[in-house]
Amino acid sequence: MSEKWTEQHIPDQRGRVAIVTGANTGLGFETARMLAERGATVVMAVRNVEKGKEAAGRIEGDVAVQALDLTSLDSIRTAAADLRAAHPRIDLLVNNAGVMYTPRQTTADGFELQFGTNHLGHFALTGLLLDRLLPVPGSRVVTVSSTGHRIRAAIHFDDLQWERSYSRTAAYGQSKLANLMFTYELQRRLAPHGTTIAVAAHPGVSNTELARYTPAAFRLPLTWLAPLLTQNADMGALPTLRAATDPAVTGGQYYGPGNRGEITGYPKLVTSSPGSHDQAVQRRLWTVSEDLTGVTFPVPAPQ
Repeated sequence: MSEKWTEQHIPDQRGRVAIVTGANTGLGFETARMLAERGATVVMAVRNVEKGKEAAGRIEGDVAVQALDLTSLDSIRTAAADLRAAHPRIDLLVNNAGVMYTPRQTTADGFELQFGTNHLGHFALTGLLLDRLLPVPGSRVVTVSSTGHRIRAAIHFDDLQWERSYSRTAAYGQSKLANLMFTYELQRRLAPHGTTIAVAAHPGVSNTELARYTPAAFRLPLTWLAPLLTQNADMGALPTLRAATDPAVTGGQYYGPGNRGEITGYPKLVTSSPGSHDQAVQRRLWTVSEDLTGVTFPVPAPQ
């Protein structure tokens, strides 16, 4: 496999239907743009439809916009119903949208904002759409995690919503660890079906809007250092695009930038923290996520 996997390596996507969450800006926009330019029918699933339409207008290709607020289970169910009606088959679901280092807030359903948006929202959306992917050979669910999954890496089952003591960085780390654990458990459930795979990716450190809630003490130094330590969104999107399109990818893999520290560089296969592979915690997180969202998946746990 090439050490420098670039946009030019994306195979022809004609005939494929791709749904990308958070696609109106940053990494999601670049992911949607490159997929559309390679021929995919792309649905930009976004919270702000007007911004989504403006972004779609800057992409050449077959692009539609779907309202989706990942902080609301009602919105997720409505969006899933719309997508199911419009697309009898789905080839690719990219769970890209996310929030980072936010002050403590709750979603419409009472979940801590980062856990609710980054993990539970995508868990619910995937479960509601999965039967549109299962019959499609080569279909994929790609979930975007982060090197931040190593931050105080744990799923805090005794206080998932951070009601006792809130750390915005640790809460973000929990949500990104949950993204990986969801991917690994989903892949085990998908394996017997043989058609759909689950893959994870991370962008390294990209200069996008996601970090707008970075604590004030770090914001000015980051402004100075950003050009040296970060990469543009088009490079940051490449691990996701490789996970989504490279024919050599297999289920349960994790892609990130290839330079030292996985901060920048062309995408390659990387490893996640040892704790992210704890199958007992993965299964427990899955059960808790089903209970919290009310969404069950059409793929049972392996025996």
